[in-house]
Amino acid sequence: MPSIQIKHVPEEVHCQLKSQAVNSGKSLQQYMLNLVCRQADFVTIEEMIARKRAEAIAYGEIHLDRDMIVEIICDEREARERSLPAN
Repeated sequence: MPSIQIKHVPEEVHCQLKSQAVNSGKSLQQYMLNLVCRQADFVTIEEMIARKRAEAIAYGEIHLDRDMIVEIICDEREARERSLPAN
């Protein structure tokens, strides 16, 4: 399995992450892997807009207005919140 190494992490950031890991009952390795996996699952705004634009084109709705974009972002945020594990 591939690995990721992060160098030059400020001491205060390392301490904070380690504390959060302990508080969640995980090792720092497990905690960081969980954070990285959750981040990888997030869809960027650009990806959301591209996906919705493709759907709109497929259904004959080519124009995305501001209200539609806000609705897309809200829908994606709600979906992300539902998918996050409870702490």
